[in-house]
Amino acid sequence: MAEQYHRFVALGDSQTEGLNDGDEINGFGGWADRFATELARTTSPDLEYANLALRGCRAQHVLDVQLPAALALQPDLAAVCVGMNDLLRHDYDLDAVVDAVEQTFIALRATGCRVLTTSFPDVALMLPVMGWLRPREELLNARLVEAAGRHGVDVLDLFSLDLSADPAMWSHDRIHGSPVGHERIAAGMAELMGLPGSNHGWAVGEAPSRSPLRVVAREATWLATFLVPFLYRQLRGKGPGTTAAAKRPELVRVLAADDRVSSD
Repeated sequence: MAEQYHRFVALGDSQTEGLNDGDEINGFGGWADRFATELARTTSPDLEYANLALRGCRAQHVLDVQLPAALALQPDLAAVCVGMNDLLRHDYDLDAVVDAVEQTFIALRATGCRVLTTSFPDVALMLPVMGWLRPREELLNARLVEAAGRHGVDVLDLFSLDLSADPAMWSHDRIHGSPVGHERIAAGMAELMGLPGSNHGWAVGEAPSRSPLRVVAREATWLATFLVPFLYRQLRGKGPGTTAAAKRPELVRVLAADDRVSSD
């Protein structure tokens, strides 16, 4: 029987914040919101949930800023997903990133909190033009999985799945998850936790079928519109997030009947 939880806190960057699952006007949902709703619906009807994730943030920010805020909320379940913004930086330091994430794991686990994380989706399947980044990403994933194993952190493996090649997983910028992508990751977390009704269906995606000319044209357009500006901001250290406010800094009760979490 799946365990009941009372306080779930999510830490991380834009993927955990829920960017592109919703909008700036009506608010973003994301996999963590969706997972919290499913958790409340199935095993944890009294669940409260906070989301401290910030777009653009790096592993050290999670350790220095988000972790103290999370510990103050006394979670019995937490999710920590961060590192991709570090990976894209010109000053990327593998050991420093792994150490920051591992120290976050250690601090949360020391309180008795159950901790969840994910490996990063295969960037070469998401973005073929970024295939050069795959060896760096593969090594970071391996090191983070090792760190998780040392401290009893549960890992949802996204890297080894062909799911990353499914266009439905990604929003228009092909960097952040679409509503479908966030829904699938939430379903993966539900399976990882053994929630009633969960299964492995979330992991089955569809590979794109396009002519070579259409692929080249689409890649060129996307490169100029999204990737070049994104990488330019990252390289200059101008990525958003480090001064923004978390969307849900305090614990609020999850209403299991809704698609979003709300306070009573």
